[in-house]
Amino acid sequence: MSGPRRRSILISRLAGRPLGSPHAAILDELRGIILDGEVPPGSAIPVDAVAAAFGVSRIPVREALMTLIGEGLVDHRPNGGYRVATMTAAEFTEIYLVREALETAALRSAVELATEDDDRLARAVHGALDAAVVAYDGRLYHRESRRFHLALLRPCRMRRLLHMLDAAWNMTEPLQPMTHLDSADRVLLHADHAGMLAAFCARDAEALTGVFAEHHHRLQAAIGALPHDTGLFSPGDGGEG
Repeated sequence: MSGPRRRSILISRLAGRPLGSPHAAILDELRGIILDGEVPPGSAIPVDAVAAAFGVSRIPVREALMTLIGEGLVDHRPNGGYRVATMTAAEFTEIYLVREALETAALRSAVELATEDDDRLARAVHGALDAAVVAYDGRLYHRESRRFHLALLRPCRMRRLLHMLDAAWNMTEPLQPMTHLDSADRVLLHADHAGMLAAFCARDAEALTGVFAEHHHRLQAAIGALPHDTGLFSPGDGGEG
């Protein structure tokens, strides 16, 4: 029942794209559509329709999809075609453990190297996050929350660490977990953001990583308490994960 609806979302997002798009453009477009969460995990990715939308053969589409499989954003099963990747609750928890370790390391370095310009940027992004909370806009809150965390992380200047963190973050992005939380949870999480900002600007690494750890665990607990009928996670197949 849901297949045709989900398929139409993906193809409609590709409408109006320049025909004959190069491989890099196809990859970027598909990645962006998946990451913004509008095409739910488990949605079919019809290769022929995607190729027609870009005005190319199936080959560059398949090449792009293979790259996205490597990034954890697309699944492929024999006789099942390509689909936006799904995730079990256990897999989600595993990725969040990885994210916590990477982000803690980056924050410790960032707070030592940050400048007043970094403080100004962090405050500005935090202001945008304030507006999302006031607007009760879950999707906007999700997007601005990531921007805020990155504003605190980028001063670490650890390019490889940030790349690994970005890859891990992207794996959970199609689920848009923050959009499933109620306004009360978002307010509590946003209070953590204020504490992180204050510690960052004070150059207090211990306080920053302490508040971040509480924030991360609060988020995991809130997501773990969501009712099963949200459809956020796949049930798994009794195998891996």
